[in-house]
Amino acid sequence: MRPVVGITLGDGGRPGFHAMREDYVRSVEQAGAVPVVLPPVRAEDVAALVGRLDGVLLSGGVDLDPVLFGQAPHPKLGQVNRRRDDFELALTRAALRQDLPILAICRGHQVLNVATGGTLIQDIPSLVKRANVHDARGPRWRRAHRVELEPQSRLREILGQDTIPVNSFHHQAVDRLGEGLVVSARSPEDGVVEGIEMPTRRFVVAVQWHPESFWSRPDSFQPLFDAHAEACRKGALACLRPPTRAHAGARW
Repeated sequence: MRPVVGITLGDGGRPGFHAMREDYVRSVEQAGAVPVVLPPVRAEDVAALVGRLDGVLLSGGVDLDPVLFGQAPHPKLGQVNRRRDDFELALTRAALRQDLPILAICRGHQVLNVATGGTLIQDIPSLVKRANVHDARGPRWRRAHRVELEPQSRLREILGQDTIPVNSFHHQAVDRLGEGLVVSARSPEDGVVEGIEMPTRRFVVAVQWHPESFWSRPDSFQPLFDAHAEACRKGALACLRPPTRAHAGARW
């Protein structure tokens, strides 16, 4: 069985357009899942949308509106897209209530944290002492810095390494963790959170780097997409749709 994975659409760079890098689609396809794109629909339609999916992939993109995590805009805040923010927060919360497998990447990593009540560092260079370079230039697959994986984390289990070099294209990061989340990876030089996950769910894993950029390379992060697709497949086969008592009780 090939599970259906919904991938959130990114920002098209000009008004009236959405966009998605091919990398996301190919990574999901290679994992044996069927990718479908998710435009930012009305909040009241999210439940119906989630009911047709076996899993969710939250993609990268522009900054989140800091109002959503109780902060005033920082001077270095970049472009925001409130319609996309509202949709993806609603989508994430609905997926969590249904215990759908979630893989979240870069902006998606931050969306997951805010959706569960966490906050963000709005600008790493100006707010983190001795910050590493997290918004690197060069090809999408250029390894910019190292991350250290937590020994007992799901992420460490999937990737099979304690330390890995990653690419990096972000100026914001996870700060205070959302409810139910734990840190699975950090940048050792400055302590910036590079991975979070939710141990109580079937599969909720998020990374700050861009593993999809390596889909056609021998040094890929394909095991991450494979693990997500397998969780989606098992959930679809078992018809695990109703939330458990613990999931239904979450405040978000």
